[in-house]
Amino acid sequence: MRATEVPAIVGAFLFEPTPYADERGFFCRTFDADVVRSVGLDPNAFIQDSLSRSARGVLRGLHLRSGAGEAKLVRCSYGKIFDVVVDLRPDSPTYRNVASFELSDETQTTLYIPAGCAHGFQALTETADTSYRIDRAHDPAEDVTIAFDDPELAVPWPLPATSMSQRDREAPSLAEVLKQREA
Repeated sequence: MRATEVPAIVGAFLFEPTPYADERGFFCRTFDADVVRSVGLDPNAFIQDSLSRSARGVLRGLHLRSGAGEAKLVRCSYGKIFDVVVDLRPDSPTYRNVASFELSDETQTTLYIPAGCAHGFQALTETADTSYRIDRAHDPAEDVTIAFDDPELAVPWPLPATSMSQRDREAPSLAEVLKQREA
C-alpha cells in the first residue's frame, strides 16, 4: 500500500493498495496502520466505521461537521462513486479548493479527508457501497450541509441526481453556510 498526497487539498491523501490477483479474484489490504502513521496520521484516532449503500445516481452531500470537524477515510468497497472534497478550512492554503476522485471496488483506494473539509459523492453504478472510518462520534447537532449544485463550487457531477435526502435537497449555498459560521 502506498500513500499519495492530494495536491488540491492540503492534508488529504489517497491510500492505494497493492492487490494480489489470481484465478480466484483478488486480495488486498485496505487499511495499514504503519502506512497511515507514515504520513503523520494517528491510525488509532478512527473510532467509528460506517457503510452506506446507494443506487446509481444517488447523491449524498455536501456534508461537513461544525466544531472540531471530522476527519475520515472513505472507500468504495463495491461499485463506483464520484467523490468530492471541498476545503473549508479558512487557514488552509487550499481554502475553497474542490477536488474530485473516482473511487471503485476495482482499485479499493481509500481517500483521507481532513477535518474541516466538506465531502459528498454520487453513485455511478447500480449499487455502490461506501465505507467510512471516522475520527469522532457522530453528533447530529454538528451536521452542516452545503448545496450540491452551488454555482460557486461548480462540482461537475457526472450524472443527474436521481435521489437525495430532503436535507441535501434543501441545503443552503456555500456563502450562506460561511456567513452562519462567521456569526
